[in-house]
Amino acid sequence: MRSPISPGRAAESNPNPGILLLRLGGGIPALLRLLQGEMAEAAMAYTASRQLPQFIFAVAFFHSSEYALAVFYHGRSNVTFSSLLISKQYVVAMVCALLEYAIEILLFPRLKEYWWVSNIGLVMILIGELIRKAAVITAGQSFTHLIRKYHDDHHELITHGIYRFVRHPGYTGFFIWATGTQIMLCNPVCIIAFIVVVWRFFSTRIPYEEFFLRQFFGFQYVEYAKRVPSGLPFIR
Repeated sequence: MRSPISPGRAAESNPNPGILLLRLGGGIPALLRLLQGEMAEAAMAYTASRQLPQFIFAVAFFHSSEYALAVFYHGRSNVTFSSLLISKQYVVAMVCALLEYAIEILLFPRLKEYWWVSNIGLVMILIGELIRKAAVITAGQSFTHLIRKYHDDHHELITHGIYRFVRHPGYTGFFIWATGTQIMLCNPVCIIAFIVVVWRFFSTRIPYEEFFLRQFFGFQYVEYAKRVPSGLPFIR
């Protein structure tokens, strides 16, 4: 015998289209929230996954290009590996940056997911590189990685190009670049540390270098220094 179907069951198996739309409508916001959450997680995972490769590439490109430009302008025989600009203090600083990144990505992974902060740092890296390389290319043979203590025939006072706006664009570029690497990694401790350490280094290096520049170029450099800023904050 065929078992009778109650009206309640029939209504349940064939719901009213209006009720079905109402139920579906109630589920749409939840579905959208779910999709937004998944998209946000995917975006955050992408931010963290690209930070370390970008950092490694930025560091490798900076040092290799500095060495290549030094060889181009001064000749291989006149350039040593010091033109890679890798000192013990620099290695310690970069190790500390990587250590902070590793600790924070393990203990506070969401700290690395501020994609807009990371992107600001990436833009700073690019701007710093452009300023630094513009300084090297504009100065040509007059640009050296070591402070000149004796004047030679190839050394001239460069006041055109980017040097019209700042006296030490190479230092300006490095300052922006170094700070940008830590902002890109979302390393709050190293952001502050890099700003302080790099600024203090240049605050002593610039006066020392300009002592010799005043000896080499005399009144010409004094007048140039009066009208053009150093390029670093709070360093005249």
